[in-house]
Amino acid sequence: MTKHATSKPPHRVAVLAYDGLCTFEYGIAVEVFGAAWSGDPAPPYTVATVAGEPGALHAQGGLTVTPGGGLELLEDATTVIVPGWRRPHHQVPGRLAEALAAAHRRGARMVSICGGAYVLAAAGLLAGRRATTHWRLADDFARRHPGVVFEANVLYVDEGDILTSAGSAAGIDLCLHLVRRDLGPQAANAIACGLVVPPHRGGGQAQFVRRPVASDGSARLAELLDWMRASLDQDLSLDRLSRRAGLAPRTFLRRFSEATGMTPAEWVTAERLAHACDLLETTRLGMEEIAAGSGFGSAATLRHHFRRRLSTTPTLYRAQFAR
Repeated sequence: MTKHATSKPPHRVAVLAYDGLCTFEYGIAVEVFGAAWSGDPAPPYTVATVAGEPGALHAQGGLTVTPGGGLELLEDATTVIVPGWRRPHHQVPGRLAEALAAAHRRGARMVSICGGAYVLAAAGLLAGRRATTHWRLADDFARRHPGVVFEANVLYVDEGDILTSAGSAAGIDLCLHLVRRDLGPQAANAIACGLVVPPHRGGGQAQFVRRPVASDGSARLAELLDWMRASLDQDLSLDRLSRRAGLAPRTFLRRFSEATGMTPAEWVTAERLAHACDLLETTRLGMEEIAAGSGFGSAATLRHHFRRRLSTTPTLYRAQFAR
């Protein structure tokens, strides 16, 4: 892991464990915030496993979890992570819900992965907030928790002090996003490299693709996507893209959506935003230069998309993430 200079005390991460624990999602949190920093003399995170209920805690796959302590560990946590809950219809213990609500009142950042959103909702933490969970659970979650502003087709939702992710692997994206927030892009990229995963997938990306693109067109479309990423400052209109793909516009739209889960316009906007974020984090270019380089054309358009998609401004984003 790339070392980093810091005089700040480490973030104290508490990862919830319970009987029927989702092993993969628990492992994501432990890996990103704990194991990834193994050997660092001044790790930016400490990780504690917290028993969410008394008794033996059995994780999926036949494992038994031995937590470092009970709910009292939440009292010192700065971030609390809830892996996916065992079953949507299983009631969340009242003592656990109360402990999570108290941790949030003390200022802890609350994070759920996949079905862990059910636990945060049971604690009353998602009322009136935007949140997400696995797409298979969307209808059930919305029915059980009508007071939550549910985002059905995103990888994760960042509400500042409360963050929720979609299905299992989206937890990796959310945890890397937190590292970016806390330590900057270099630290997040180093962890992503170690995990051999993409360093940054924006939270607004679609959760899943319903149908794969036909095999005879996949290579051509992959080449087109690579060209589009390298040409974000150019005209990427539907007419130009369909001509380059050698397809009629309607056929191109259908195949592009099947392959990416987005329209070409949505995909281009997401990629342009990601590129603009990288420029804001790693350069001192002015807003007009960043807007031109990322294909937005003007600083006003850049600010519009930041407000609409990221609920912030480029200036505030740079102030928070630039290193």
